[in-house]
Amino acid sequence: MSESFTRRELLRSSAAVAATSVVVSSCESNAKVASQPATTAAAPKLVAAPPKPLKLGLMSYNLAKDWDIDTIIRNCTQTGFEHIELRTTHAHGVEVTMSKEQRQTVRKRFENAGLKISLASGFAYHYPDPAQLRKEIEGTKQYVLLAQDVGAIGFRVFPNALLANKGIPEEQTMRQIGKALAEVCPFAHEHGVKIALEVHGSGTNIVGKVKQMVDYADCPYAYVNWNCDANDAKGPGLDTNFASVKDRIANVHLHELCDNYPYRRLFELLRQADYTGYCDAEIEASKEPIRLMKYYRATFLALQDAI
Repeated sequence: MSESFTRRELLRSSAAVAATSVVVSSCESNAKVASQPATTAAAPKLVAAPPKPLKLGLMSYNLAKDWDIDTIIRNCTQTGFEHIELRTTHAHGVEVTMSKEQRQTVRKRFENAGLKISLASGFAYHYPDPAQLRKEIEGTKQYVLLAQDVGAIGFRVFPNALLANKGIPEEQTMRQIGKALAEVCPFAHEHGVKIALEVHGSGTNIVGKVKQMVDYADCPYAYVNWNCDANDAKGPGLDTNFASVKDRIANVHLHELCDNYPYRRLFELLRQADYTGYCDAEIEASKEPIRLMKYYRATFLALQDAI
């Protein structure tokens, strides 16, 4: 039997079909979206923290040569200097003639102030006279014991000269200095002290020469005191010279930061090498020491982009 639709019924039927199509299409679209993997927001890029600034100290030669211990502690702590390198014969009076009790008193004073210390001597190992050389070696050992007693972390010594002008081959002197280091450095290590040979002297103010001396010592406890000498940037250049001894540097001597020396690059190299020692200012005396030390520290940090 045939069915006949009215116009109204036809329109109603068409609308229902269209609505159904829309619902189906919407469901399919939603299903496709649901089947796609969810996207997450990109994680923010992590920026590495800049390395910590190097640690600043003071060499008592020459700014602090006339300061007693109280003055050293007061001036260094007031200006943010973290370390003092006590050069023998200066007014601080820290010498081998001290009794055990006096040494312990010195140790406690610096420890209570939170100030690290090292010692610096004039002992050198270039002398051709065997008796004088032995005197220097034995004197070094006595100062190592002093360093241990007062809580000093390091002790500076000199190579001081090559003597080709006196008819002694350079190689002979460098081997002699290395042999002396081979005796005193293990002794210092046994007493918790690092001996550092300074890049200093006549013909011995060259990094490559000092490296040879340390190599001749053939001792893992022979260290270098970097001295910021103009020769550091000569020859193969600062980067290469630094790389040759970077694992041996136990202390650094700074001079006037306004000098024509590549301090900014040196500080970059030290930080890249994860140097944890001190950089000691070896600067001239001043009638305004506190003002000078504050300016020096500010310049030291500025050269590291740390302020």
